[in-house]
Amino acid sequence: MSNTVDAVEIPIFPLGTVLFPGGVLPLKLFEARYLDMAARCMRSNSPFGVCLISEGGEVGEPAVPHGLGTIARIVDWDMSQPGLLFIKTVGGERFRIVERTLQRDRLQTARVVPLPEPAPQPVPEALKGALPLLEAIIADTGNASFPEPHRFDDATWVGYRLAEILPIPSLARQRLLELDDTLSRLEIIHQYLKQHNLLGAS
Repeated sequence: MSNTVDAVEIPIFPLGTVLFPGGVLPLKLFEARYLDMAARCMRSNSPFGVCLISEGGEVGEPAVPHGLGTIARIVDWDMSQPGLLFIKTVGGERFRIVERTLQRDRLQTARVVPLPEPAPQPVPEALKGALPLLEAIIADTGNASFPEPHRFDDATWVGYRLAEILPIPSLARQRLLELDDTLSRLEIIHQYLKQHNLLGAS
């Protein structure tokens, strides 16, 4: 039996931000291609893909996305203003783009291969100094931005949440998303926090 994961086709939304698995991303849609995309996704309860832009911009001509992104699922929406759709999405699994296609309405679709997440593993004792900062930010911000469950004992979840709140360039955030090794991601973040005197007592 083959262990390969079959590619699936999804719409792609290139953005100037990075979505991490389990993260919350609110979006304001006004271009026809993305309004139609969101309507189709909501009708069929299907996801789309969010990728950081590699070349181009969010509006106008189709942008070139980075080759690794995150599944986005629409969990809430509001259309109280004509021509504007506000949606709230939550990040699912990461994926790698196999092939991109430009549709007639300039919406991009892609065949993507989902990337499995590692099994939960505890935060190593040497890296627990990053936890107080994350706990304080979530307590201050609330569940709207950080939906439960809060898995402070899962190194993958902790790494993703810290990666999305660090004041770093989007490309650096993308590199953290692309890392397959959970502890490598957390070690890089821990080193950044240490350099900026943001670590709590471990």
